Amino acid sequence: MTSPPPKSTAVQIAADVAAGTRSARSVIEEHLAHIAAHDDAIGAFNLVTADQALEQADAIDAAVAAGKPVGPLAGVPLALKDNLCTKGIPTTCSSKMLEGWHPPYDATAVKKARAADAVIIGKTNLDEFAMGSSTENSAFGPTRNPHDLSKVPGGSSGGSTAAVAADFAPLALGSDTGGSVRQPAALCGVVGLKPTYGRVSRYGLVAFASSLDQIGPIAGTVADTAALFEAIAGYDPLDSTSLANDNDGADATSAGTATTAGTDTSTGTNTNISGLRVGVIAELSGTPTKGVTPLEGMAADVLARTKEAIAVLESSGAHIDEVSVPSVRLGLSAYYLIAPAEASSNLARYDGVRYGNRVAGATSADMQIATRNNGFGEEVKRRVMLGTYALSAGYYDAFYGTAQRVRTIMLEEFANTYENFDVLICPTTPTTAFDLDAKMQDPLAMYLNDICTIPSNLTGHPAISVPFGTGDDGLPVGVQIMGPALSEARLLQVAAILESAGLESDGLEAAAPATPDLP
Repeated sequence: MTSPPPKSTAVQIAADVAAGTRSARSVIEEHLAHIAAHDDAIGAFNLVTADQALEQADAIDAAVAAGKPVGPLAGVPLALKDNLCTKGIPTTCSSKMLEGWHPPYDATAVKKARAADAVIIGKTNLDEFAMGSSTENSAFGPTRNPHDLSKVPGGSSGGSTAAVAADFAPLALGSDTGGSVRQPAALCGVVGLKPTYGRVSRYGLVAFASSLDQIGPIAGTVADTAALFEAIAGYDPLDSTSLANDNDGADATSAGTATTAGTDTSTGTNTNISGLRVGVIAELSGTPTKGVTPLEGMAADVLARTKEAIAVLESSGAHIDEVSVPSVRLGLSAYYLIAPAEASSNLARYDGVRYGNRVAGATSADMQIATRNNGFGEEVKRRVMLGTYALSAGYYDAFYGTAQRVRTIMLEEFANTYENFDVLICPTTPTTAFDLDAKMQDPLAMYLNDICTIPSNLTGHPAISVPFGTGDDGLPVGVQIMGPALSEARLLQVAAILESAGLESDGLEAAAPATPDLP
């Protein structure tokens, strides 16, 4: 059995590599050895790009030796969710449909990470085409939670979060359409950020639901999450939804009465939240209050950790109050009409003609039917059929149109809420990680795992999941901090305070979060 790589954050690795006290090659070799020894048990990676990673590491070491400047993530291993295009490297979306496809370009987020000198170490498993909450819906088989191999890691970015939790890579990228960065981050005990819609370019992200998809960073610490976010964020003319002016400086200095962090989100050193207005979402609080009956299914241990996190913020000077956002109750229903509708349109391109899988048929129609039956898994077929039905004549207004009206109401309610609160807090997931196969035969039970995360996708607002203790079963619990558009700096600041408090209560060092002992 190999030992895990030396316990270092991404920020520390980059500093050591830039200073020449640690070589990028040694960093990559240590992580590759750890992956080779343990990933068979976990299944985090669809593909490990060892040769390319070592080649990139050698180039970074050569630049350091020559006295040339290197990027802010120099030599840091980075795992990529396998729905991000990588030039010349297979991108499968964990589907038979894209078997053998080698994209001719890098996704913008990948290109920016490379420019920061992060080293791509492999492509990670996901629920097929990012449709799922457990990373069991994959043509490559399931990914397992490093904390307990009988449990799911969450999804759909379960491979990326498992890779970070298992010390296979300090950093990873995922995509978040209904919580697919934050939900698995919570279940695996790592940090996951869904940025404001348009803050990170979607160019080169294989589309699931285009009005909801957003690429987000995953890391072991808040500071590392911030460093990766800074590397990949920014305007991109190749993405028509990219924000041309994404400066959050005004938000970071003037919201409400709080004293908040500046625009440099990478430091996480500002712990002054005196006067910060924190709203506890009543519908997700688990306790009947102000005439609001909370949603069912929230586990007592998860709610207890969330209340402890709220107490930490209050003791740090924040003002706490509960707030009702009634449309949260309808978010799940609206999402599972809007997202499948957009998926049915986006996945129509997989027709057996242009690229990817193709199964012969007597006619072109037969060929398309055979190709899709063979190429798509059951969950993808379920969602495409649901979306096609919601968009069909006679049902469009009753289903898709109504869901969009709910989305508008949710936007209005959250906008009104943020007039009185700087951030909102709730659990990231209703429970800790559940057993493999426990919910595969019950789609509704599986979908309910996203009930806390979906609202931020429907509104386009940012949200972050930060680990905060464990449940009664000893598995990680994640607490979610939500904010208005472009409030990432504040969210990272609040998350850093919770991170520090959680680690101190566990007797751990803030710069070296604990990870599980692997088999």
